Amino acid sequence: MNDSREPGAQQADAARSGPSGDQPSTHARAFVLGGGGALGAHEVGMLKALLEFGLRPDLVVGTSVGAINGVVVAADPTCAAVDRLAELWSELGHAGVFSGSLLERIGTVVRSGTHLHSAEPLRELLKAHLAVDRVEDLAVPFQCVASSIERAAEHWFAEGPLVEAVLASCAVPGLLPPVRVGDEHYLDGGLVNSIPVGRAVALGAREIYVLQVGRVESPLSPPRLPWQVAMVSFEIARRHRFARDMADLPPDVTVHVLPSGAPTAEPRGTLRQLRYKTFNQTAERIERAYSASCRYLSEARLGEGR
Repeated sequence: MNDSREPGAQQADAARSGPSGDQPSTHARAFVLGGGGALGAHEVGMLKALLEFGLRPDLVVGTSVGAINGVVVAADPTCAAVDRLAELWSELGHAGVFSGSLLERIGTVVRSGTHLHSAEPLRELLKAHLAVDRVEDLAVPFQCVASSIERAAEHWFAEGPLVEAVLASCAVPGLLPPVRVGDEHYLDGGLVNSIPVGRAVALGAREIYVLQVGRVESPLSPPRLPWQVAMVSFEIARRHRFARDMADLPPDVTVHVLPSGAPTAEPRGTLRQLRYKTFNQTAERIERAYSASCRYLSEARLGEGR
C-alpha cells in the first residue's frame, strides 16, 4: 500500500462521493480510527506519536473501540488527551465493563437472550471521561459509525447525544446489547465499516492518518479448524471494505497507515484471538505502537518532530 513518492502514502486515480450524499467540507487532516476490541490500545500509542509530532486533526472518524479513542482526542486534541486515554484504558480492564463470573454472564444471557454484558458500566465510564454531552460540542468535528438493524445499513452520528452515539458504535454483537437511539437500534460499526477511510475522504480530508489495531498487517491463510472458518470469513469482510476504499482514493489524497508494532509472530487464527478481555497487555500495546509510529513519522518526515 506504499506510494513510491512517500513512505506509507497510498494514492489512486478514482474520486468517489460520500456514503450518504454528504457535501464535502474542509477537514484537511483526518484521523481515522478502526475497530478491534482490546487491541485498540495500539491506537493510543499512535495518537501519542501523532500529537507529539505536532499533527493535530481537523476531523476525527471512528468505529467501535476507535470511536472511544477518537472521541477523547476530538474533545481535546492535545497530548493531555493521551493521558486521559491511558487512564480510561486502565479502567476498561477494572471498571467492570467486561467483568463478571461465568455464572453472572450466563445470568445476563438468560435475562436478555442476546448478550453477555450490560452496557451500563461502559456508559458510566464514558460519562466520567467526556466533558460535553453532544457530538457537535466537541473541539474537533467527530463522527462515528454504527450498524442500523432496521435498515441493515451504516449510520453516521455527526450530532446528537455523544455517549449514546459511541455506545452504539461499540455494541459488539453477543457481548453488548443493541443501543436504541431515536426509533432505531444499532450494533457495532465494525460490521459495516471497520476502518472508515472513505468517510474521511467524503468529508473533504486530503491528509489521512489511519490508526488500526494490527490485523491488516497480518496475511490471511485458509482455515484449517472449525472456529477459523468464521474468523477468516469476518476478516475478509472487514478488510475488503478498507482495501476498496484505499483503491478508490482520489489522486489528491494521501493516506498514512500507521504501524501497530505488534510482533509478526503473534498467533493468528487460534482460540486466543477470540478473547476480548486481554486488557493486561494494554501498556505493552501502547508502547509498541508509539515506538513504531514515531519511527514511521520520523522516516516519512511528517509533522514537527519531538
